[in-house]
Amino acid sequence: MWALRRASTPIRNQILGIGASCTCLRLDVLTTCTDVKRGIATSHVSSDSSPISNWFHNAICGPSGHGVDRRSLSSQAGARSSGEEDDLEDGFSELDSPKRTIPTQTTNLEEDDMFISNPKIIEDDDGDLAGPSQNDLDLSEATCQDLPPCDSTHDLDEKRPINRRAYSKLFEAIMSCPGLSVHSVLDKWVRKGKDLDRSEISVTMLNLRKRRLYRTALQLSVWLEVNKHLDFIERDYASRIDLIAKVCGLSKAEQYVAKIPKSFRGETIYRTLLVNCVVANNVKKAEKVFNQMKDLGFPITAFSCNQLLLLYKRHHKEKIVDILLVMEIENVKPSAFTFKILIDVKGQSHDMVGMDQVIEKMKADGIELDIDTQAVIVKHYASSGLKERAVEVLKDIEGNDLNKKRWVCRFLLPLYGVLQMADEVERVWNVCKSNPRIKESMSAIVAWGKLHNIEQAEAVFDRMLKTWKKLSTRPYHVMLEVYTDHKMLTKGKDLVKHMADNGFHIGSLTWNKIVKLYVVAGDVEEADSVLQKAIQQTSMKPMQCSYMMILDQYAGRGDVHNAEKMFHMMREAGYVSGPRQFRSLLQAYINAKEPAFGMSERMKADNIKINRTLSTLLAQALG
Repeated sequence: MWALRRASTPIRNQILGIGASCTCLRLDVLTTCTDVKRGIATSHVSSDSSPISNWFHNAICGPSGHGVDRRSLSSQAGARSSGEEDDLEDGFSELDSPKRTIPTQTTNLEEDDMFISNPKIIEDDDGDLAGPSQNDLDLSEATCQDLPPCDSTHDLDEKRPINRRAYSKLFEAIMSCPGLSVHSVLDKWVRKGKDLDRSEISVTMLNLRKRRLYRTALQLSVWLEVNKHLDFIERDYASRIDLIAKVCGLSKAEQYVAKIPKSFRGETIYRTLLVNCVVANNVKKAEKVFNQMKDLGFPITAFSCNQLLLLYKRHHKEKIVDILLVMEIENVKPSAFTFKILIDVKGQSHDMVGMDQVIEKMKADGIELDIDTQAVIVKHYASSGLKERAVEVLKDIEGNDLNKKRWVCRFLLPLYGVLQMADEVERVWNVCKSNPRIKESMSAIVAWGKLHNIEQAEAVFDRMLKTWKKLSTRPYHVMLEVYTDHKMLTKGKDLVKHMADNGFHIGSLTWNKIVKLYVVAGDVEEADSVLQKAIQQTSMKPMQCSYMMILDQYAGRGDVHNAEKMFHMMREAGYVSGPRQFRSLLQAYINAKEPAFGMSERMKADNIKINRTLSTLLAQALG
C-alpha cells in the first residue's frame, strides 16, 4: 500500500485552477467495474489509508469525500497541445525509458555525447524535431507509408556487452560519402563482399542514432528490408516505428503498426508508439495508445503510466489523479520516475510541504534519490526562497571530497549559479578548471550566466572552441541562452553567424533560440521575420514554441491581425490548436478591446473543451 499523509496545502488553488467541487474521475475503459474487480465499494475515497491517488484527490478536492466515478482516459487536447517553452528545459528531460534487456558497457560518455569526430556530419541537436525532408530521405510519400522494419540499437547479441564507443566500418563508409545515397554506399559495400552481419548493422544504427541522423538510419533500414538482410523480431519492428515517428510523424507510425505481423505486434510495439506520442506532446494520441494497450490485454505498468503522468504534468495537471488511481486499482508500484514527476508537480505549485511528503514516501519505499531528482528538489527549494534547504541538498550531492566525486560538478555548477553563490561556483569550477570536460564547461557557462558574469562565461566558451575543434551545437546553444537572458542581441547574432560560418546546420532548435533572442530583446517584428526565413529557407518545421513566443507577444500588444496570422501559421505547419493557443488569441482580442465574434464556434470546431479559464476569457473577449 502506498500510505502517504495528505498534503496540507490544497493543490487546486495553486496550480489547477478548478472549482471547489471536484470533477468526478471515471476509468471505465481501464476497469469495467472497480468495486467488482477489487471487492470493495468505491463510491467514496477513504482518507484513512491515503494511497497516492487519495492524496492527490484530497489535494484537489479537499477532504469532503466526494464520490469517485470512473472515466476513460481521453482528452480534447489535440496534437502538440502546448507550445510552452518549459517543455524544452524540463526538470528531468529524459523519458522514463525501460531498461534495455542487453547489458551495456559502463563508460564515461560525456565527451562522446558532445563531440563530433567528423566535420562532415555536424548536425543540429534537434534532428528529431525537424520535419521530414523527402530529399534527405530519398523516399516518396508512398514509400514512407509502407516503410519496412529495420534493425535497432537493441539488436546486439544479448550475450555480448555493447561498447557504445564501438567502431563501425560501415558507419565510417556512410559518413565518408555524403554525396552518395545510403543505398549506393550499401550496394557498393555488398559488391565488395564486406561483412554485413547483425552486429555490424547494430553498431552502425547506434552511431547514427547517437548523432540523431534518423533520416540516414531510415534509409539504411529501407535498404535492409528491400534486400532481405535480416529476419525481424519485435524489437526490430519497434525500432522501425521509432524511426518512422521521428522522421515521418506519428500518423505514419500508427499506419505502420497495422502492417506489422500480428505475432510480432506485442507490448514493445505499443510502448514505443506511446513514448513517441509523449515526445510529440500529443495528449490525445498518447491516451489512445494507452487505452489500446489495455484493450489488447497488456498489463498496466509503471512505465506506461509514467508516460501519461509526464504528459499530464506538462498539459493537464488535473488529470494526474486519474493515472494514480489507475495505478492503485491495478496494483502498480510507483517507480523512481513516478516520484520524480510528483515531486516536480508539487514543486511547481510551490507546495513545499507536499513535496517533502512525496520525498519521505519515496524514501520509505526504499527508492534512493538519484542526482536528477535531487537537482529538481534544489531547483524548487530555490524558487520558493528556501536557500538553506537547497544548500543542504547540494552538500549531500557533493559529499566529503569533490575531487573523488568529480562527476557531480556538472550538476553543482548551475545549481550554485541559480542560488547566486559565486564563491561556490568558483570553488567547484577550480576542481575542473585544469582539465575540464565538455559538460562541465557547459555547466560553468550556465552558472556564470546566472551570476551575470558574461566575461567568465565567454572565457569558458572560448576555451571550449580552442580545446575541441569540432563541437556539436549544444555549447553554442548554451552560450546563446546566456546572451538571450541578458538581452545581448548583437553578441547573440554574432554567435549565430559564427555557427553558420563554421558549417553548422541551423536546425529547428537553433532557429527557436534565435527567435527567442529577438523576442526577449523586444524586437518581435524581427523575430517574426526570422521565423518566416526559417520556414522558407529550410526543409524543417519550426518548433511550436517558436510560433507561440511570437503569438504571445502580439497578444500582449493587442495586435489581433498578427496574432491571427501566427495562429494560422501554426495550423499550416501541422500543429493542432489546443487551449493554450486559444488562450493567447483571446488575450489579443481582450487587449485590443475588439469583440472575438465566433471564437466559441472555432473552439468547438477544434474539439476544444471550454474550461473555466477559457470561459472567463471568452466572456471578456465578447464584452
